[in-house]
Amino acid sequence: MPRSKEIQKQMRKKVIDIYQSGKGYKAISKALGLPRTTVRAIIYKWRKHGTVENLPRSGRPTKITPRAQRKLIQEVTKDPTTTSKELQASLASVKVSVHDSTIRKRLGKNGLHGRVPRRKPLLSKKFIKARLSFARKHLDDSQDFWENTLWTDETKIKHFGRSVSHYVWRKSNTAFQKKNIIPTVKYGGGSVMVWGCFADSGPCFQDRILLSTKKS
Repeated sequence: MPRSKEIQKQMRKKVIDIYQSGKGYKAISKALGLPRTTVRAIIYKWRKHGTVENLPRSGRPTKITPRAQRKLIQEVTKDPTTTSKELQASLASVKVSVHDSTIRKRLGKNGLHGRVPRRKPLLSKKFIKARLSFARKHLDDSQDFWENTLWTDETKIKHFGRSVSHYVWRKSNTAFQKKNIIPTVKYGGGSVMVWGCFADSGPCFQDRILLSTKKS
């Protein structure tokens, strides 16, 4: 059974303050919008232990030491594609033996989760500069200009889909950082090239592009 949502310490203090003013469980529950069972549990804990702070929880202490945790974070920050098995072997070298699932959980607690990397076109500095120049040149163009613009592109569709699945360890909102993406190129074997376009009026026709594998 999943653990219920923890009540913030400030809210627990409010429960005790109202209780000490002479109010009962029902009144406190209504005033703070908390279930009566939650109010009762907070007051019971305060009367028994004299505090609303979290008490030490029982259970086996973690095998991952603070030093080992720092090592994990440093390694996946340096190389997000490192696998949990590789991290397991790395910890074993400093005499820390844990299951790879424990490593994944510990990284998750530090905001690092295994994610499929985004694929982003591999652009040279020349192409990046050209795209930026185009955007700046047409920044203030009229709506009429864009309504008469035709956008075209081609893409590669693999016959058998993606060949290999990879994961990267990353935090939220870092999907498109350079180290967390897989650069893609337009051409390659075992695939079909498709050309298409769109304009203000909608999408245009699509067609296959026949490419010769022989060098000119």
